[in-house]
Formats: sequence, C-alpha cells, structure tokens
Amino acid sequence: MTGRLVALAALTAFAGWALVLGELPWFRRRSLVDRIGPYVSGSRGVSRRADTPTVRSATTWRELLEPFARQLGGRVAVLFGVTEPVAVRLRRVHSPLSSTEFRVRQLAWSGVGLVGGTLFATLLGLAGPLALLFVMGGPLLGFLVVEQGLATESDRWKRRLFLELPVVAEQLGMLLGAGYSLSAALSRLAERGRGACGRDLGRVCDRIGHGLTETAALREWAEVADVPAVHRLVNVLTLNRKAGDLGRLTSEEARSIRRELHRQLVATMERRGQQVWIPVTVAALVPGVIFLAVPFVEALRLFSEA
Repeated sequence: MTGRLVALAALTAFAGWALVLGELPWFRRRSLVDRIGPYVSGSRGVSRRADTPTVRSATTWRELLEPFARQLGGRVAVLFGVTEPVAVRLRRVHSPLSSTEFRVRQLAWSGVGLVGGTLFATLLGLAGPLALLFVMGGPLLGFLVVEQGLATESDRWKRRLFLELPVVAEQLGMLLGAGYSLSAALSRLAERGRGACGRDLGRVCDRIGHGLTETAALREWAEVADVPAVHRLVNVLTLNRKAGDLGRLTSEEARSIRRELHRQLVATMERRGQQVWIPVTVAALVPGVIFLAVPFVEALRLFSEA
C-alpha cells in the first residue's frame, strides 16, 4: 500500500510541476502569434489574454488557481457533453457566482472527492483497478455533482419561465392595448412580478436603463433564457416600432403559448396514465408465469421417470 501511495504522490507531483514549468518562458516557447501580436494593429489572434495571470506575474495562489480551474472545468464539462457555457447558465438562474468562482468551487469538491476516494480505498484495503477506480472516481463524482446541480437548477428555471409566460404575455398584451409603451409595460410587470418572468424582466429593464435598446435587451433575454416560447414572444415584441396593434399580436402569442402548454400537459398526463399499467401488468404476469411453470415442471418430471 505504501508503494502505491508513493507512486500516486509522484504522479501528482509530476503533473503539478509540468503545469508550473509549462508557464515559464525557458520551458515553453511562445507561439508566433503571441510574439507578433503586440506589434499588429487591431490584432485579436493573441492566444493569451493580457489580464490572465501567469506564474511570474501572479501574486497569490488564487490568481494561479482560478485560470486553471476555469480551463480544466470547461474541458471536462465538454468531455461529458456539456456545451452550454457555464456563465450563461449562472446568469439564467440569477446566481451571484461568476463562472470562475463556480469552477473553483467545482475544483474544491473534486479535491474533496479525491481525498474521500483515497481514504475509502485505503481503509477497505483495495488494490489494483478497484483502488484506482475509487481514487479517480472520487474527484470525478465531486465534479459531476456540482455540474449536475447547476444543470438541474437551469432546467427548473426554464420550466418555471415557460409556465409563467402565458400569464405574463397576456398581461403585457393588455397593458400595450391600454396605451402603455413597451418599456413602461415591461417596467410595470417587473415591479409587480415575483416569479421567474418578473426577475428576468427586471434585468431587461436594468439593461435598458444602462443604455441598451428595447430590442437588444429583449433579444439578450431570449438568448439567456433558451426557451422557444420566449424567442417567439420576443420576435413579436421587436415589432414595436413597426406594428400599430402590438397589444393584439402579443395577446395572440400568449394564447398560442397557452395552447402549447396545454398540449404538453395532456401529453404528460397520457404518459403517466400509461406508466400506471406497467406495475399492474408485471403483477399480473408474474403469478401467471409461476402457475404455468408448476405443471410444466411436473410434466417434465413425469416424462423423465417414464
């Protein structure tokens, strides 16, 4: 066991020193793009950002850990099929964390998983592939638990947004029909709303207050929300300066969203109704198979004796 721990420590030390020495100029040759980038006007091909700390420019361990956690977390997430940027998902759920802070937390949980898996493998006296499975699976499990938590929260937020959208769209259509401007109607719904749509519309109003146009702020909301119904509603609202009956168009879109929601609810009820029959079918088939098996086995026994 001591030899395996020494080998694991040596492997970890080798990986750490490779990462550290890879940042030093005499171990890592700069690419041609990095060398000529500062002398090219308007160049965007520099591979290293100016604000990214290196080993020689960093003053704290946090400045070294954050870029490493961000790059490693992004690559592992892509490896498991997560292509949506973590910054978009964090913004969607109104999380106070930045993408770097989330990746650092993910790296911390991976470290906890590594320690836990190593302790379990040591206490259980495991060896060979089984011990390696615990040691490697611990940090991977910690990483995936945090990633899955964010994915679940994102899906839950999109579902809440879709359920609230018909009512909000109807209220928006009534306000527009009553003579409110688009920005005034959005502000009123943001002030009165307490759900997912209300918080999203509040951010839309804040972006308009920061200087964005109504169309740009609404399209930004649609991109972050990633809900097809929101995209359709935003496409209608962007006709604000072209259509004279925007209130009627918004009300029609609200009815369309409500019909889509009704179809989904009916489909869900039908699936659940079909799932009810699965345990009933199993409960009816198992005793029937047993009752058929008893005379069949007895017949085979009689034929063998004859």
